[in-house]
Amino acid sequence: MKNKFNKNRGIAMLAVIVLILAGLAYYASIILSSTGVGEDKSIKLGLDLAGGVSITYQVEDENPTPEQLSDTIYKLQKRIEGYSTESAVYQEGGDRITVEIPGVTDANAILDELGKPGSLEFQTPDGETFMTGDMIADAQAVSYQNELKNTEFIVELRLTDEGAALFGEMTTANVGKNLPIVYDEEIISNPTVEEAITGGTAQISGMESYEAAETLASYIRIGSLSLQLSELRSNVVGAQLGSSAISTSLKAAAIGLIIVMLFMIIIYFVPGLAASIALAIYTCLVIATLYLFEVTLTLPGIAGIILSIGMAVDANVIIFARIREEIATGKSVSSSIDIGFKKALSAIIDGNVTTLIAAAVLGMFGSGTVKGFASTLAIGIILSMFTALVITRIILNAFFAVGMRDEKFFGKGKTFKLFHLVERKAIFFAISAVVIAAGFITMGVNGANGNALNYSLDFVGGTSTTVPFNESYTIEQIDAEMVPLVEGVTGDSDVQTTQVQGTNQIIFKTRTLSLAEREELNKVFVDNYSVNEDEIQSESISSAISSEMRADAVKAVLIAVVFMLIYIWFRFSDARFAVSAILALCHDVLVVLTCYAVLRISVGNTFIACMLTIIGYSINDTIVIFDRIRENMRSKKIQNSEDLREVANASLTQTLSRSINTSITTFIMVFMLWLLGVATIRDFALPLMVGLISGSYSSICVATQLWYVFKRKIGKVKIADPVNGAVK
Repeated sequence: MKNKFNKNRGIAMLAVIVLILAGLAYYASIILSSTGVGEDKSIKLGLDLAGGVSITYQVEDENPTPEQLSDTIYKLQKRIEGYSTESAVYQEGGDRITVEIPGVTDANAILDELGKPGSLEFQTPDGETFMTGDMIADAQAVSYQNELKNTEFIVELRLTDEGAALFGEMTTANVGKNLPIVYDEEIISNPTVEEAITGGTAQISGMESYEAAETLASYIRIGSLSLQLSELRSNVVGAQLGSSAISTSLKAAAIGLIIVMLFMIIIYFVPGLAASIALAIYTCLVIATLYLFEVTLTLPGIAGIILSIGMAVDANVIIFARIREEIATGKSVSSSIDIGFKKALSAIIDGNVTTLIAAAVLGMFGSGTVKGFASTLAIGIILSMFTALVITRIILNAFFAVGMRDEKFFGKGKTFKLFHLVERKAIFFAISAVVIAAGFITMGVNGANGNALNYSLDFVGGTSTTVPFNESYTIEQIDAEMVPLVEGVTGDSDVQTTQVQGTNQIIFKTRTLSLAEREELNKVFVDNYSVNEDEIQSESISSAISSEMRADAVKAVLIAVVFMLIYIWFRFSDARFAVSAILALCHDVLVVLTCYAVLRISVGNTFIACMLTIIGYSINDTIVIFDRIRENMRSKKIQNSEDLREVANASLTQTLSRSINTSITTFIMVFMLWLLGVATIRDFALPLMVGLISGSYSSICVATQLWYVFKRKIGKVKIADPVNGAVK
């Protein structure tokens, strides 16, 4: 689409863009000013930023096994994901389970909606139990349109392997009869078997409304718990971090955003100004989307959004580099804009779709914070593509129409001396091997002395100490005065604090303490704050990230990697591109792991978010270079490995400025977060900066070199068709 704007239309379009930006900015400002205050127009915040409800259940079964407790914790976690993916479930003591749900203040309402976890049985028509609730893997309410276009509501059941076998046997023997579903000795559904069900999934139809279907599904899900639970206590708990966590993060975002805008304008002139306006619109859209879709925001989530702002300029950088290249060939500015957008399209789509595939898989197969991260990532990708391909183009065409047509406003691509980066592959591979080896050696040494990594409470559990003070304290006072005293006893900086609303109680979560250390900690509170030692309660707590959740995260990442590999293979028609991109991705993950090991950074919830962010960033960065290789391969006759090496070096040289500029803008945002953020977020930002550097390094110095090695050694070098340049 060539520029069809005349001057008047250009002025009108710019005026519309300014009005849209002003409206979005005003809307976003209302949301941000309300966030944390509790008004209607506010983003839902996680436990770390706003607190929520804490419910502790007592296990009614005698002598529950660790396997039963673990299974119950995992199923509760899946159950409460409907409230928030940032909820936490962990074991307290030997026979209690605590559920923490952010963003709510009415514990009784949550208890009513969750229901009392009770016994669930599937019975024969004669009232004999043939299947119990723990054989149900999942139950979900679903609405659909039947053949007559009428909406029907059903409950879909997914059974375990054992349950599928029993259910198949019983439904085969009872076609046309009723099989009651009994919850706490009360029939909650009495469905009729229409046919034998042997596939491991079943549907309960005839629900009068979606709400009725969801209620039944909820009973089945909660009734599938391995253990019976009863409420022991419920509290409304305060934020784990002070209000400064939000304010400093917003300040970091604002400063970083201004610096990125100035950088874009200085480097790209008028296109940079267009990108800056589009970036401002993107930022406001992200804030509005988080509010409209009720995404629960935690501190890592804020960091992820700030990172996405830096990454959002990537598509613009690709486009502008292309425009400059076209201007350098002598084409008019109007034609260069049109061609630049067209040539950049494949790289932008492939890079973002690959990352979007990862987000979709993580959302489907992950649990807890992985699901929350996937939602935020998907929102960022979709909005960044829209603003780059639509908003930036409209603004750029409008600027051209109002008179900014001289190529000096856009810049001209420079011809760089060819960088022979492929020939230095041995050096690059050696550097990567040394860094990664250092990480494994450090983890080995640390493992011999304790833990290979500095696992936080989220991963290994610890001790929860509830202290009833004689007066109330602010979060800032707790962090400044009490936490250092606790660290003096534990010798560890991983201390989490939570206030119980309506009381003067404060909960301190630390690493696992011995009896002597618990007594010493109690003495600290007695001596410094005159608390009653008899009222101090200490309990062992399990990790908030269960082994099942970790398994879910690993499974989700592995499936995402497989799907990304398949997509890249399909799009590039060469498995070597896919394998090289995935190996570069693994390289970056291992480098960040080295950072965690060497610097002993706490490995907690933010660790998962950090690794997932690096995966998305790394694959996107690599795809852009591979796209240029694919393009150059089509236009050059490849006859030997020398030609192949020349294409690889030329592609790296042509995309080098884009790789560097994107890395700089993204790094700026994360660096401001590290510089101005609270201690918790700095522990997230530091390895993220390492990951950004590693991602850029692997894209420039590892991925293409791997592709060249595979291309040269695995099979013959493909020869280009001299007529149309197609590779065959």
